Formats: sequence, structure tokens, C-alpha cells
Amino acid sequence: MYAVVLLVCCSWVALLCPSVQAYENLALKKPAWQSSTEMSYNGAELAVDGLYTDLSWDGGQCAWSVGGQTTAEWGVDLGGVKYIHHVFIQYATDNWVWDEYNGYTGYFLGFSVYISNTTNKEDGVLCFRDTIYTRATIPNPVNITCPYHGRYVIYYNNRTHPPYPEGYSYDVYIELCEVEVYGCPTPGRYGENCSLLCPENCHCDVIDKTCVECVPGYKGHLCYEECGGHTYGLECKQSCGNCSGGVQCDHETGSCPKGCDAGLYGDKCDLECGGHTYGLGCKQSCGNCSGGVQCDHVTGTCPNGCVAGMSGDKCDLECDGHTYGLGCKQSCGNCSGGVQCDHVTGICPNGCVAGMSRDKCDLECGGHTYGLGCKQSCGNCSGGVQCDHVTGICPNGCVAGMSGDKCDLECGGHTYGLECKQSCGNCSGGVQCDHETGSCPKGCDAGLYGDKCDLECGGHTYGLGCNQSCGNCSGGVQCDHVTGICPNGCVAGMSGDKCDLECGGHTYGLECKQSCGNCSGGVQCDHVTGSCPKGCDAGLYGDKCDLECGGHTYGLGCKQSCGNCSGGVQCDLVTGICPNGCVAGMSGEKCDLECAGRTYGVECKQSCGNCSGGVQCDHVTGNCPNGCDAGMYGDRCDLECGGHTYGLGCNQSCGKCSGGVQCDHVTGICPNGCDAGLYGDKCDLECGGHTYGLGCKQSCGNCSGGVQCDHVTGICPNGCVAGMSGDKCDLECAGHTYGVECKQSCGNCSGGVQCDHVTGNCPNGCDAGMYGDRCDLECAGHTYGVECKQSCGNCSGGVQCDHVTGKCPNGCDAGMYGERCDLACGSYKYGVECKEVCGNCSNGIPCHHVDGSCPSGCDAGAYGVTCKESCGNCSNRDTCNDVDGSCPYGCDVGVYGKTCDKACQSGRYSISCAKACGQNCQGCNRFNGVCEFGCQPGWTGTFCEKRSNDVFSYFFVM
Repeated sequence: MYAVVLLVCCSWVALLCPSVQAYENLALKKPAWQSSTEMSYNGAELAVDGLYTDLSWDGGQCAWSVGGQTTAEWGVDLGGVKYIHHVFIQYATDNWVWDEYNGYTGYFLGFSVYISNTTNKEDGVLCFRDTIYTRATIPNPVNITCPYHGRYVIYYNNRTHPPYPEGYSYDVYIELCEVEVYGCPTPGRYGENCSLLCPENCHCDVIDKTCVECVPGYKGHLCYEECGGHTYGLECKQSCGNCSGGVQCDHETGSCPKGCDAGLYGDKCDLECGGHTYGLGCKQSCGNCSGGVQCDHVTGTCPNGCVAGMSGDKCDLECDGHTYGLGCKQSCGNCSGGVQCDHVTGICPNGCVAGMSRDKCDLECGGHTYGLGCKQSCGNCSGGVQCDHVTGICPNGCVAGMSGDKCDLECGGHTYGLECKQSCGNCSGGVQCDHETGSCPKGCDAGLYGDKCDLECGGHTYGLGCNQSCGNCSGGVQCDHVTGICPNGCVAGMSGDKCDLECGGHTYGLECKQSCGNCSGGVQCDHVTGSCPKGCDAGLYGDKCDLECGGHTYGLGCKQSCGNCSGGVQCDLVTGICPNGCVAGMSGEKCDLECAGRTYGVECKQSCGNCSGGVQCDHVTGNCPNGCDAGMYGDRCDLECGGHTYGLGCNQSCGKCSGGVQCDHVTGICPNGCDAGLYGDKCDLECGGHTYGLGCKQSCGNCSGGVQCDHVTGICPNGCVAGMSGDKCDLECAGHTYGVECKQSCGNCSGGVQCDHVTGNCPNGCDAGMYGDRCDLECAGHTYGVECKQSCGNCSGGVQCDHVTGKCPNGCDAGMYGERCDLACGSYKYGVECKEVCGNCSNGIPCHHVDGSCPSGCDAGAYGVTCKESCGNCSNRDTCNDVDGSCPYGCDVGVYGKTCDKACQSGRYSISCAKACGQNCQGCNRFNGVCEFGCQPGWTGTFCEKRSNDVFSYFFVM
């Protein structure tokens, strides 16, 4: 039997490879692999062990794979790139004659041999593919001329694209008893003895020196030409990018000798710049592009704009010109020193220019403040308006009593009132009058009176308080109001600067220049007329002037009254002076003057306050006849109003002055301002207009319903309007809240900015995964990302994907894959996680990605919903039913069952296993009934149908 096989091989080899003696078997005992292994004693290494005397599947010398497969692959690693001449293959025969009836021929048909430098046959060269042999013509063993170089030799067969030619099996096996690879063991050599050197840079044909392939970096018929045109490597098929200056890269390695063009890096300049870099050597930084995307690797420009705070094509410029934020479109006010605000947040690093406040310096000073940090006070502007926030100047002037651009100076220079245009006279000691009312706090200079000390003394008075009398001036004119001097002299009979002295020294008349001699008794004559009344000296009367005056009279003719002397004694008859003083209520040497000037009692030493209308109090008791002046009370009007009262009768209330001090008893004005929550001269008005506190200068925000906050504490009684918070409702909602009491949440606004404190709306849209005016709704309906515009496919169980990333939490529905389950299974896969492999669908079209069903039925040889079931061996090689696998005309020889996939049971053979083996057979071939395991003793023949008559002689001969 073997002789026949070898003759066939030799006759065939003579045609295919005329001389193979000089080459070495490069595959002997080298590492090998195969796509599957039938049994532990059928490993891939048996095909390179040098043994193939037993060609059966269980003889321990053949590599064998699992049956029922559509592809089968075996390979050997030669240990390095070798120059190959030819490949010898010995296929299994089960030690039967190799002819068209041998069952293994159908599995050998259609095989291919590849030479590769990797374990992937597709990376190599196809050395041989059988397309011409039949079961009757395919040789075994076979020699295949394969003049290529490579490291791996791969045997491959498949049944993936039926129908196949007659005689082909329905599935494939590895049934290799030996594979020998002959060639030169040393690279770069050729010829029968492998003694000749290949041309330089050339992998030459092992038979002659023709260059089959060039070493990496070279090309051309003799491999003398280096790669060009920006190519390198094996066959000059690899591209090396763009080298700086357009020079050629290294023809072998692809590296660029002088670096890369702008925007590229790597030895081969085939990688674009990343990590926010661009340009030559990727050494330039391009700032921060919106969404964190990479800038253009060459120019550095950002495709979708910049992150907040950056500008320029490359987003490498921080916002300036008092701008910040996205697109540098937000204004940040004026920072101190003219410096730029923070380009992202808008915050000023060193505070604000004068007149501006808040982090971004975009709010003018208010609340009667101005200047740096709004820390300077600008007084009180007319009408309560705000002063200029920078200079502190009041636009419409000042309130009464204040002056200066900033209305922070009280009137001076004896002025008061609006614009300090009113004069207030001369106050005692030269002090300034009250800047608002003009009143003098400590009275008037001599010669002046009135609240404002702007009235001169009259009524023949002068001096401090106009309390001094100046006699009788000539012509009845008023004496000087300060000194009491009469400007034009005195009336007749009077003398002295103040004309308060009668002529004496025996003189009389105008200026006492006339002499009257000595009247009787040596008394002075009448100072006016000079006559001596009845000729008597003063103090005397009667014709003889010998009687002293009495009855409280004195002087000439006893015609002068001297009032009431203390104790009722008579006054001096000449001078009228009372020796022991006066009775209560009287004054003067002669006790003939009632107390005046707000005095009364003994010697007029007691004060009686201020009587209404300026009238004198009763000179004896001090009582005021018509009541008191405003601000005074008591019988004598000598007590100032107290207990927060003022005015006439102390009947008016003046509120609460700062520190609890009493208001001015006359005007009701508080000297040091008001308690917190009150305003007005008299501190009797509560703060309004959403103000509170000292001077009503603090703002309390917006209270619910527009009601006024507490005038003292600023607290809103019924809470705040929507969007405001704090006791005083002066804080806008923050921390992603809005609305009434800031109790509503507004989700996540784009860039983390605060939503509108009133409505909750987000000014710049939402963070990824959120939507709605308030960005408080997560994306749904299989959407995600910015504005929920991205679709995420179908998640397992119909659950929503992650609203931000689009990822499915529990995997995908059957037929879908990808993090977002938005990709249908491809590459002939289906089912959950696309782990199921499609069967053999008709015409090679993909199966349904969900259930694996084949839309147009199965390829010939397959059946079932998924076409994964392989047809059995149907009669006449018919195709089985692609639904249930049944054979329409029964089974082929050697098999039975509905799908004709069961080997005949022991003792059966032929079509559908319909025939029984011969009764004397120890086990027949299931295909042809031949008794391949021998006959029962005493029987012989192909089917053990003949008796062996020479059985004894046979043993005798042996």
C-alpha cells in the first residue's frame, strides 16, 4: 500500500519540484499550533515531529482538530524569518488506500498554504490554494513550491461560502500527519546548497537571486532604490507624515531627521499635537478650548470657542478691557488702580476705584456713602438724594444747616439755614449760632437780643440781655445798644454818657451848663428849670423849707416817692434811699422800682424764667400772669420741659433721641440725632421707604407684599419677596436656590453659575444632562448630554441612560452595544452584549442583531432560526431543510436520523444505515459495509461472507 502512495507522490513531485535534496527541513520539532484539538494525543506538534508511518487519527503521529467546524487552521513557527523553497504535506489516510473512495480526500480538498511574518495569515502571502483537485486527483503527500521568506507557515481550510464542488466535505478538520518546510536556514542565501549570497537589501528567491521582496526601506527590481515620496519600511508602503521642510523621512525607520512640520510629533511625524499644544514641536500652548476639546494642531485655533475667561483664536489670552466670562462678554466695572478683573469670575483683586463696590466693582456706592470702598459719608443731601458715588458731591445742594460740596460741613461764620445764607447775629462769646435754626446756645453779645441775637436793644435799654437802662437821650433817641451812651447828648437836666445823672453842683438845664446857685438851705436848684421849689432845700418843704419830707417822699418839695422800704421805715428825705433795703418785689436805692428782667422777690435776686409773650413775672411772687414761653413750665416758668416733651405747656412729644437724651425743650430737636429706626428733627418719625436703623440709612431689601421692614431692626414681618432671603430680605437667593424663602431648587446651571434668584431660570443654559428653564429636570426619553440633544440607544430593561454621560447602567438591550447602547451589533454578532455569533445566513448577509435570525434563510448546509445548526449528510449531497434540518430524500451512506447527523450504530451501514453488516463481521465500515475490523474466525472476504478453508495451513505457513 505504501509503495503505491510513494510512487504517486514521486511522479507528482517530479512535476512540481525537480530537486529538493539540498534544502533543510526548517520546521522539524519547531513550535506549532492549531485552531482546536480533538484529543490529547492529537496535538499540533505531531505534524512536525518527523514521524508519519502511522497515518490514522489515533496512531499518535497526526495532528487532529475537532470536527463540525467551518474553518480549521494549523501553523508552525520557524523561529525567525527563513528563505523557503517548498512545503511537504502528508495528509491522514487512516492507513487506507488514497483514492476517491478514501473518506479523508473530501476534507483535504480546498486547502491553502500561507507564508507570513506574523501568526495572522492575512499579513502574509498566499503560497497555494486548491481550486482544481477532486477526490480522485488530489495527491497525498503533496509538495508545494513556495519561494518566499517568512517566519510562519500556515495551513488553512474552510467551508464558509457554499456551495462547494462535488466531493468536498461539509465541514473541515486538521488531519495533518506531517508538514515539512524546506529552505535555507541562514537568511540572505540562495541556491541548492544555500551557499550563494542574495543581493544587498534583498530577500531573494531561494532558487535564483531574483529579489522576491526588499528589506524595509528599499524598493526596485534589485532593491537598490531607497523609499521616497514620504514613504518608508517594507515595500515602501508605510507613510511617515510630514517632516519639517518637506524633507524625506528615514527610508528604513520613517523617522524625520530635522523634526516635524507644525502640528505634528513623533519619530515619524505622524501624530498630531494633543494636550492643548500645537505648532512646531507641539511646544506652543493654545489655552483652554470650550468643552476641553483639543485646539487645531497646526494653528492652535479652538473650533468651538473658549472656556470662560479666555479669548483669541487660540484661547490663550485672558479677558481684558474690564471684561470676563464666556466670550469676554461680561463687564466687571472698574477695579482699583485700573487693573483687570479676574478673567473668569470678574472679581477685582485689589478692590474697586472710588465710588464702586461689590466683588466685580459694578455697583455704585449708595446709602449716603462714596469714595474708596464706599467708606466715606457724604452728609445729608437736599431731598435725601444720594451724593455722587465718587466725589461725594450733592447734586441738588444740602439740607438746611449744612454746606460744602459733600454737605458734610455745618454752617459757620454766623450763618445758618439753607445754603447758610441766613445771618444769625452775634452770639455771646463769639460762638457760632445753631447751624440749622440760627439760635444762640449761650445767649447774645451785649446790646443784642432775640433767639438769633440779631435784634439791637431798644426801649432805652442796653448791654447784656438789654437789662441796663440808659436814661433819657436828647430828642428821645435810643442810647447806644451796647454801651448805653446817648449819641446826641441828654435832655435838659441830665448828664453822663448814658444821661442817667441829673444836673448837680448847682447846675441845671442842657448839659448842666447852667448854674442855678444855691437854693434855700444850699440845696440844688431844679436841674431843669433851676428854680427852687418854694425856695427850699431838698428834703424840705413848706414855705420855709423847714419840714422834712415824710410819707415815703423825699427830695425837693417832697414830691418824689421812694417806694417801700424794708420794715416800713422812711427813706432818706433828701436822696430817697432806703437804709435797710426794700420790701420784696422792689428794687433801686429808693425802692421805687418793681423787679424786672425776669427777677422777683427780696432784692430781685430770684429768677422767674420766661413768661409768655416776654412779659415780666409778678415782681413779688415771680408768677407769670399769662403762662410760660414755649419749652418752660411751672408757676414761675423757670423749669424746662422734660420727659420727651417740648413747646407750649410742654404738651408736644418729641420722640426718642439718640442715647435717651432730652430733646430741645423749645424746638423739640434732638441734639445728637435719633434712636435707631427714627428720623426727623424731633425723632418722631419712623423709618420708611425700605430703610431702617440709625439715620434710616440702612436698606432692608424687599419685604413680602411690599410692607415696610421693622424700622429699628430691618426685619421683614411676613418674610421676603421671591428671590430674597435673610431677616432683612437684602440677600439674593444663592446655592442653586430661588423663589419664596429660597426654598426652591433650580438644578445645575451651565458652568455652575447661580440661577436667577427670583425665577430660577439659568442664564447660560444647563449643565450636561439637565434641561428646563431652571435646569432641574434630568434628560429622559433616551437622551443625554448638553440640552439633552444626544441619543443614547436602548438600555437593558428599557431604563434611562445616565443623563450626563449617556452610559447605560445595566448594559444594553439584546442586539445593541457601546457605552450608550446606541450601536447595533455588527460583524456577524447578535444578542445580549453582541456575544452571540451569527450562523450561516444566506449569501453571507448578517443575521438580525437582536435574535440572530437570518432574514433570507440559511446558506446551504445550515439550518435553524439562527442557521447555526449544520446539516447532516443528506442523500446525493442534497441540502437539508433550512428550518428543521431534515433531509428531503433521506440520508447519505453511513448516517441516519431526522437530520442525518448520527453515525450508523454498530452493525449498520449504507444509505440511512439501512443495511446490516455481514453476520460474520467484527465491525464493518459504516459507509460501504467492508469488514474493516476483521472477520469472525473461519470467515474471510471483504464482507466476511466466505469460509476460510485454509485457515490451518495459513497459520502453519506463518
